[in-house]
Amino acid sequence: MLKKNYLPLLLTAVILTLFTACSSKLKPLAADYIQATPQPLELVAGKVPVTINMTFPANWFDQKATLTVIPVLRYEGGEAWGESYTFQGEKVSGNGQVVPKKTGANAVLKSSFDYVPAMQSSQLYLTFKTKVGSKSVQLPDVKIADGVLATAGLLDAGSENPAIAPDKFQRIIKEAHDANILFLIQQAELRSSELKKGAITDWKKTVKNANEAPNQSVDIEISSYASPDGGYQLNEKLAEKRETNTKSYLSKDLNKEKVNAPINARYTAQDWEGFKELVEKSNIQDKDLILRVLSMYSDSEQREREIKNISSVFNVLADEILPQLRRSRLTANVQIIGKSDEEIASLSTSNPKSLTVEELLYAATLAKTDAQKASIYETATKLFPNDPRGFNNLGVIEYAKGNIAQAETLFNKANQLAGSLPEANLNLGFTALTKGDKAQAEEYFGKAAGVGQMNNAVGYLAALNGNYAQAAQSYGNTVSNNAALAQILNKDYNKAQNILDAVAQPDATTSYLKAIVGARTNNLNTVVSNLKTAVRMNPDLATKAIKDVEFAKYIGDSKFLDAVVK
Repeated sequence: MLKKNYLPLLLTAVILTLFTACSSKLKPLAADYIQATPQPLELVAGKVPVTINMTFPANWFDQKATLTVIPVLRYEGGEAWGESYTFQGEKVSGNGQVVPKKTGANAVLKSSFDYVPAMQSSQLYLTFKTKVGSKSVQLPDVKIADGVLATAGLLDAGSENPAIAPDKFQRIIKEAHDANILFLIQQAELRSSELKKGAITDWKKTVKNANEAPNQSVDIEISSYASPDGGYQLNEKLAEKRETNTKSYLSKDLNKEKVNAPINARYTAQDWEGFKELVEKSNIQDKDLILRVLSMYSDSEQREREIKNISSVFNVLADEILPQLRRSRLTANVQIIGKSDEEIASLSTSNPKSLTVEELLYAATLAKTDAQKASIYETATKLFPNDPRGFNNLGVIEYAKGNIAQAETLFNKANQLAGSLPEANLNLGFTALTKGDKAQAEEYFGKAAGVGQMNNAVGYLAALNGNYAQAAQSYGNTVSNNAALAQILNKDYNKAQNILDAVAQPDATTSYLKAIVGARTNNLNTVVSNLKTAVRMNPDLATKAIKDVEFAKYIGDSKFLDAVVK
């Protein structure tokens, strides 16, 4: 009876003795032998990376032991497991890292966890799966880190400033209208056939119309020339005489037509520049040789001799090129003065149909509120439905209001109308980032070359990818929450503070970032005052601040608690 009742207990005692004998050969590993970097853990590019340096002390590792180490990040509602590493004693056959019993060894474990916001309050443990021979040995988990610094998660694509497609409005439009009066070789007399030709008649009408228009002004230039053949002294006198005759004729003609336009006249003895231009545009034989002569010699007589030596083309030059250089060029410089800002602003609401698309888009830049701008852009989409800029710019207003889906529809419409509008592509890139689609964003940004905000897109992507130095450089002098955050992540707190102070319309995030700068520069008053402002603007930030590792050292401070606990 006694044997029957005590046999199970005896067996249990034997098993426990054996287990204890085995486990005594592999004691729990003290936390002093484990170092996790960084401390605290930090969110980088959507991941929480960690490097763990372990030391197995001498005489700790059993020669018959196999040890698998797995980091695990535990947080409320879940846990994330890292890479497993296997180590083994000298008498074990396997693929793990061998740890000599006598000397011990060092090991480096690297892991990366996909970030979720709950990890902000978390603990990193090392877990152990152990066997000594064929016996399992249970070693306790070792905590090696607390919390995740998630400041990079404050990046907000929705707060970026999308690109306005600019108008091309010009207050003063300058136009130059040219016409030529040609002369016979070695003559300066004005010929009736030249003065009555259509080009001259049309030119004079342009001058008269500009002089009479209330919103235009005109001045006239006369440039008289001689062709480069012939001696310099002869050509100088000839060009001067052509200038005198042309100015005299034009002054009388304009006076008769009651056109009051100033005339500036000059002459050029030998028109080598005009000669070169006409030769370049021609298809004459050996034109490259002629151009080479012009580049090799600066003396006009030497040039003329060398060109005349090219007998194969000189006759062509004399017939086709030189006659066009014996001329007086008339230039009417017309300035068209556009509507004033006051006129454009008024007409944009009272009579938008009277404005050009450039004037209407410009009117939006004069508007004082986003609502007024939106109204003007909406009008532009109706009056000029084939112009993509009105749709894009209306999308910018919707984006700023947080209506991302509506903005995306408008950006896509702009892109369809234009084939590919750089500003719309940039804006669609930011839209993709609000949905977490980095690959799509990069594709759109690749089609947005030349847009002013492109540096901000590059900076945002760099910060998102953990390249904080590049992000700070790309944002440059941009004033925004994201630009300041890039400086914080790059540890340039002075520049971050300057940017935050310059934000034109600070929001709750602006103040929260100021509090982070205060925490990183050990300024409790800055932390408290800015957290009070941030929480007042967005009460949800109170809970965030309590869990935020940035403020961990202040968690027991009454001033800090007063700022975040209501």
